[in-house]
Amino acid sequence: MTTRKKTERSTGPSPVDQARDELFSHILRCGVTEAEPEHQKEWMDDTMQYLAERYTDLGEEELAAVRVLGERFCKPVVRGKPEVAGSQAS
Repeated sequence: MTTRKKTERSTGPSPVDQARDELFSHILRCGVTEAEPEHQKEWMDDTMQYLAERYTDLGEEELAAVRVLGERFCKPVVRGKPEVAGSQAS
């Protein structure tokens, strides 16, 4: 019977994950999902500038990816119309 040593490091979340989680937290705390689209954009511009200053090791592409996730997080869920039992299209 052989035993393997675990060589995994417990380094924690990556800077991208930290920035994403912080952005999501700010979105929820600030009520951005309830704001008008133009206010969301303005808020996102300001917040992404803050995150870029806070997470200096993130590149432009990584920050852009975090922003895309944040913008998606702000959008409402689109659901299909529920089917009504017993109704059929003629």
